[in-house]
Amino acid sequence: MTQTSPSRTGSAHQAHARIVVPAKHPMVTVLGSGDALLRVIEESFPATDIHVRGNEVSATGDPAEVALVQRLFDEMMLVLRTGQPMTEDSVERSIAMLRQAQEGGQTERPAEVLTANILSNRGRTIRPKTLNQKRYVDAIDKHTVVFGIGPAGTGKTYLAMAKAVQALQAKQVNRIILTRPAVEAGERLGFLPGTLYEKIDPYLRPLYDALHDMVDPDSIPRLMAAGTIEVAPLAYMRGRTLNDAFIILDEAQNTSTEQMKMFLTRLGFDSKIVITGDVTQVDLPGSTKSGLRQVQDILQGVEDIHFSMLTSTDVVRHKLVGRIVDAYEAHRSREVEGVQDPHHDGRPRAPRQSSRPQSTES
Repeated sequence: MTQTSPSRTGSAHQAHARIVVPAKHPMVTVLGSGDALLRVIEESFPATDIHVRGNEVSATGDPAEVALVQRLFDEMMLVLRTGQPMTEDSVERSIAMLRQAQEGGQTERPAEVLTANILSNRGRTIRPKTLNQKRYVDAIDKHTVVFGIGPAGTGKTYLAMAKAVQALQAKQVNRIILTRPAVEAGERLGFLPGTLYEKIDPYLRPLYDALHDMVDPDSIPRLMAAGTIEVAPLAYMRGRTLNDAFIILDEAQNTSTEQMKMFLTRLGFDSKIVITGDVTQVDLPGSTKSGLRQVQDILQGVEDIHFSMLTSTDVVRHKLVGRIVDAYEAHRSREVEGVQDPHHDGRPRAPRQSSRPQSTES
């Protein structure tokens, strides 16, 4: 319950809000252990005075900011009502979504995003954590072919895998097919020891790792032996027609134009395809064009095909990962625009002198 009124003290441009937390929600669930959640809120609204007394929270400050604080606590109550705890990360993401909504950038409420459960396994629930992730998951439900494009750590593959397992459990599909191009990131596949399957296993390992988070590990060998779950390199898809299947192509930025066309034309009846990749991390030889980059121009606007674009704000790993992504993107933009290195004075650099003694042999 919230009440808003003009502040009786201070500037006439200030507003005051009184938020009453229902007794069924212990204050520790709202404020966090050691008031950790309250500190996140205070740091996010430095110009707003927030005070807690008993089960009441008061906020005084700029009317727009006070309104956001009110909405934030309303959203937190909705999340807590589902039995899901609030964390520092979910509070920060809720604030970011509310600010985006204030600027007219979204219609979904933070509680809708944070409580959109996809899959539960061994006491762990997989759900989107950002607005773009929620829209990506919704697009998978609505469209036959979905492209999830964005930087590392945005949950592209993980969420697609969760939707695949959900579809299998709901008997919407009969099998899951997971595939990746076996392209080396600066190394050479041929130098790895072992058989062909042992050579390609490291490239498919991330898919196995995600699968183990969502399916009972003891049942995975049985499901794979029965063909219910198949993990294979992209080259093995040629010539096949995939019916009644949920198919995921991971690391799609490392497909050529021909490979991307080959994969897309494997689509059979009652199947769904999700293609994920990061167009800023292409490991193909210099003369080979990325099929993921080209397909955006080729298929944009085609009915029942959707492109979900994720950004550094959707990174769900360590916060530093998002900053690293932003730094690399800024560097790439400077290179594209031809902007000089700010630490370089523009004069030609002298060639570096070798520390090795020069040979006297002719």
